[in-house]
Amino acid sequence: MRIDKEGFARLQLSLLAEPGDPRLVRLLEDSTAEELVAALTSGHRKDVPPNWTARAHTLVGQAALVLERAAGRGLRWISVADKTWPAGLGDLDHVEPINGATGAPLGLWIRGPADLAELCNHSVAIVGARDATTYGCDVASDLAADLADNGITVVSGAAFGIDVCAHRGAISMGKPTVAVLAGGADVHYPRAHTSLIERIATDSMVVSEQLPGQAPIKSRFLSRNRLIAAMTGGTVVVEAARRSGALNTLNWADQLGRVTMGVPGPVTSHASVGVHQALRSGKAIVVTNGREVLEALGVLGAIDATPDRAPESAYDRLPGLARRIIDALPWGVVRSAAEIGAEVGMPISDVDDHLASLERIRLVNREACGWSLQRRADLLREG
Repeated sequence: MRIDKEGFARLQLSLLAEPGDPRLVRLLEDSTAEELVAALTSGHRKDVPPNWTARAHTLVGQAALVLERAAGRGLRWISVADKTWPAGLGDLDHVEPINGATGAPLGLWIRGPADLAELCNHSVAIVGARDATTYGCDVASDLAADLADNGITVVSGAAFGIDVCAHRGAISMGKPTVAVLAGGADVHYPRAHTSLIERIATDSMVVSEQLPGQAPIKSRFLSRNRLIAAMTGGTVVVEAARRSGALNTLNWADQLGRVTMGVPGPVTSHASVGVHQALRSGKAIVVTNGREVLEALGVLGAIDATPDRAPESAYDRLPGLARRIIDALPWGVVRSAAEIGAEVGMPISDVDDHLASLERIRLVNREACGWSLQRRADLLREG
C-alpha cells in the first residue's frame, strides 16, 4: 500500500482521536497534517490535549503496524490527495457540529475494487428505520433498484431494516452500492449481514473512517452518518421514528446543502412519525418513487416525475435544480458559478455540471467572468 507523506501523517493523527473530533478541524486550519505531527512530536503545540503530545513519539510505529494489519485484511487507506477521494467530504469542514462530531475525515479505510470518487459522483443515500415495516422494506428496495438502474449509486449503512433493503435493491439490478460502516471496514456488523458486506466488498465498496478492527458503538454510528450525507448528492429517508439515526443523516444532509427527501408512510405508523415531521417542517421534500428522486436530484435528462402534465415551456421541462440555477441568473447579469452556488445552496461542482448542460441546450452563455442567460427558457414553447 503506497501512501504519500501527508496521507501517512493523517493516518497517524487518526490514532489520536475519535473520527469527527472538532479539535482536529481547528488544528488543521493553519497547518498540514505533516506539520501538526512534527509539532506534536517536538512538543511545540501547547493547544492540544497532553495525552496527544505524550503519544506522538509512538505514532510512526503504530501507523506502520496498522497498515500492515490492514493490508492483510484487504483494506486500503486513502486521504484527500487520492484520486478516488469523494470531493463532497470536504464540505464537512465548513458546517457546525452535530452530536459533537464534525469535519471531513482524515482518511478512509476502503475495501473493494471500485473507484469510490466515481461511484459518489452520481449517488444518493437511502436510510431509515432498523425496525422497518414490510411497507418500508418494499419501498426502499424499489427505490434503490430504480435509482441504480438509472446510473445512481445507492449508499447506505448496511444496518438492519431500510439499509439492507436499499443495498439489496441495487444489487438486484447488478449495480454497485456503497456500504459505510460504523466499525472497522473489516468488521462485519451486524453479523447477520456478513455475506452481504462481503459481496459489496467484492463487487463495489465498503468504507469506514474507523481503524481496522474497531467495534461499532452508538457515537460512531452518529459520526458515520455525516459521511453518508456528505458523500452523496442527496438523502432519502424511508421510515424513521421520532428519534432516529436516519434523521441524524438527514440533518447532516440539510446542513451540507444536499437534497433532502422523505417517503411518507401511513399516518397511523409510528415508524414514519419522524419522516412526517421532517416533511411538515420543510426539512425534506416528498418523494414516492425513483423518478421523483431523480427529479429532485436534478439529473438532467431524467424522466419527468409527472409525465401526464404536458410542460408549457423549456423552463418547465428542466429538472428542479436546473430551474433554480436559471432563477439565480437575472436577464442581462453575469454571475460566477460560486455566486450562483451560494444563492441556490449547491456545491460549485454541481453548479458547474448543470451550467455545462444548460450551455449545451443554449440556455446560458459562458462569459469571461461567469455565466449569463442566452435566452428566456420560460418563453420557449413546445413545438
